[in-house]
Amino acid sequence: MKFTLSWLKHHLETDASVADIAYALTDLGLEVEGIENPIDKLADFTIGKVVSAEKHPDADKLQVCQVETADGPTQIICGAPNARAGITVVIASPGTYVPGIDTTIGVGKIRGIESYGMMCSEREMELSEEHDGIIELPSGEVGQKFTDWLAVNSPDKVDPVIEIAITPNRPDALGVRGIARDLAARGIGKLLPLSVDPVPASFKADLGVSIAEDTSDGCPVFCGRLIKGVKNGPSPDWLQAQLRAIGLRPISFLVDVTNWFTYDLNRPLHVFDADKVQGNLRVHRAKGGETLTALDDKEYTLQAGQMVISDDNGPESIAGIMGGLATGCTEDTVNVFVESAYWDPVQIAYTGRALKINSDARYRFERGVDPAFTPEGLEHAVRMIVDHAGGEASALIQAGAVPDTSRAYKLDAKRVISLVGMDISESTQRCTLTDLGFVMDGNMAHVPSWRPDVQGEADLVEEVARIASLTKLKGKPLPRIDAGVPKPILTAGQMRQQAARRTAAALGYNECVTYSFIDAEAAKLFGGGDDATMLENPISSEMSHMRPALLPGLLRAAARNQARGFMDMALFEVGAGFHGGEPGEQHMLVSGVLIGRTGPKDVHGTSRPVDVYDAKADAEAILAAIGAPAKVQILRGAPDWWHPGRHGKICLGPKKVLGIFGELHPRVLREMDIKGPAVAFTIWPDEVPVPKNKTATRAALVATDLQAVERDFAFVVDARVEALTLVNAAAGADKTLITDVRVFDEFIGGSLGEGKKSLAVTVRLQPTEATLKDADIEAVSAKIVEKVTKATGGVLRG
Repeated sequence: MKFTLSWLKHHLETDASVADIAYALTDLGLEVEGIENPIDKLADFTIGKVVSAEKHPDADKLQVCQVETADGPTQIICGAPNARAGITVVIASPGTYVPGIDTTIGVGKIRGIESYGMMCSEREMELSEEHDGIIELPSGEVGQKFTDWLAVNSPDKVDPVIEIAITPNRPDALGVRGIARDLAARGIGKLLPLSVDPVPASFKADLGVSIAEDTSDGCPVFCGRLIKGVKNGPSPDWLQAQLRAIGLRPISFLVDVTNWFTYDLNRPLHVFDADKVQGNLRVHRAKGGETLTALDDKEYTLQAGQMVISDDNGPESIAGIMGGLATGCTEDTVNVFVESAYWDPVQIAYTGRALKINSDARYRFERGVDPAFTPEGLEHAVRMIVDHAGGEASALIQAGAVPDTSRAYKLDAKRVISLVGMDISESTQRCTLTDLGFVMDGNMAHVPSWRPDVQGEADLVEEVARIASLTKLKGKPLPRIDAGVPKPILTAGQMRQQAARRTAAALGYNECVTYSFIDAEAAKLFGGGDDATMLENPISSEMSHMRPALLPGLLRAAARNQARGFMDMALFEVGAGFHGGEPGEQHMLVSGVLIGRTGPKDVHGTSRPVDVYDAKADAEAILAAIGAPAKVQILRGAPDWWHPGRHGKICLGPKKVLGIFGELHPRVLREMDIKGPAVAFTIWPDEVPVPKNKTATRAALVATDLQAVERDFAFVVDARVEALTLVNAAAGADKTLITDVRVFDEFIGGSLGEGKKSLAVTVRLQPTEATLKDADIEAVSAKIVEKVTKATGGVLRG
């Protein structure tokens, strides 16, 4: 939306500067996108007077002029035909930028004679297209700034143009008067009254107007007046200047009037050449297939249901969007029918999009113009036409009735203050709404017809806050609900998730955030993919089900990375898995995958393929970080997407599973297109027991001054015996003294025979009351051998 400062002052009495107006507009929600101020580019031009002009000795069309300027007598060479002694001219001194020719003037020689400046034409200064000669001013003093002279003698040429962005909820600001009303409410100036002296009816028109019954919802009211004996021609200079300033090309007075009111009062109009209209006008819906050549010289094929204005010959205008060329006004137009109607925004938008027509009328009607202003806007246009083009006007022709948009909402002054956060007095609130056109009746604010966006009490609060300016809001700290140290904000579950993320990242994993939706095939691989987790309206076929686990998303991410040449990676994610489609049918998970090798190729051979123990160590580290007990059981029996012989369940009992680690099944890796070794882990953080002692303080350090003793044992056991069974048996021999049991060697084959293996463990004994003697150590050792033999069937290796 563009307008000039002088145009704004046609509705607003103000002395505010352009900068103050621009700041207020942006603060009011009408963001200023740009300001074109001609004074800025003409600031360096001054006025001079030609003292003498003599023919250039070496050029027939050039003259050597002596000119009085602000810097004293100056010699300027000029080729303009009207350059002569005695005229007052506009001077561009050396160093001045001339916008029309995109040149900075300097001192130069023309055919051997020096020239110290330039005398300018209007086109060179971008004041008009006139370039037949240099500017001759009827007045002006030598040295006076040209902009000062223009401000007094031709103010339209230095009229700033302001462009603002209009949000869809502010159709009233698509007219200059609506913008002026907002500024007046802010206190930038005073809104001038808007009134019109209707042109008296001289006759009753024989032109009839009707609205089809099935079209009344799209066009509730259609008004018009017939004017006979008008004289069409160029518009007044002020009208042409305002239209040019906002980028519109003046065409003729009758056409320019409709364009001017579209921008001035947000009242789109259309003028028919009445002599070209056959019969009466009818507003109806197209049957489909009709054609119409519009004012843009393009032919449009109408679709069924689109609203049109027709005469006896057929469609003559696309309702609310663009008139037809056949009944358009020309310089020969004598009799006109001026039309003002209200069109349904939604239907106009559908038609405009379907026909791909972008017009000023469509832009406004599809956002919502003032329905109550329909007949009054017509009277404004008729008055202007008669005053400038003459003629006699008929009585008002109207079909339908102005729709009733009246509504009122309660203004609760205290609630406004609480919501806005500023102390705005009730009287100020009421004055704000009154200045914006609301009518106050007690505590009820009646909404003006030009504000379709106000649909409730909350909108009244917004209007008060907008005019008061939210820039005046002062930040205040929130009061504490409870005295003392505030309670933790994060829940225990959130803190566990945070700890899991930090620990995984510290272990070298990269965090992934994947979609909660996966394809059916991947979901079935991990125990999901049933109807309970299927989406009714999926984004795509690859996102048809809620994920039962995090591993599918991580493996898909790994496969994409491998396709790009990244073969070694460590990825993790913290998020929810879903075992149903109802609220609460989800579970929090922490999952990670290790793929490829532990590091890059190394001359010392330290790089190796990842294995199940890497996943086990990382899973245990994360469990320890989130507070899981140190003593757990490692059991078998994980779901079938884990390798049946290379996995383990971290449990506190047969039914209390904290996590699973191990290799993924080769079938799963093949289906997910994963190359190379891949191990993973999944942890259920919500299954970790909450500690009984919830204090943040640490327990007192218990340290002993007695030296610990370590003893090594090697047992020959069956090859199928798990090392954990042996470790647990040894640890249970004496829970008071034994603090740690660790496997340090495994030997298979040799003299042990087929189906046997040797497991060597180190047992650490930590006394607390007295130093251990040999007899004490031997007694504990005997218990260890006894327990291991009983649990595993093995024997102490000789």
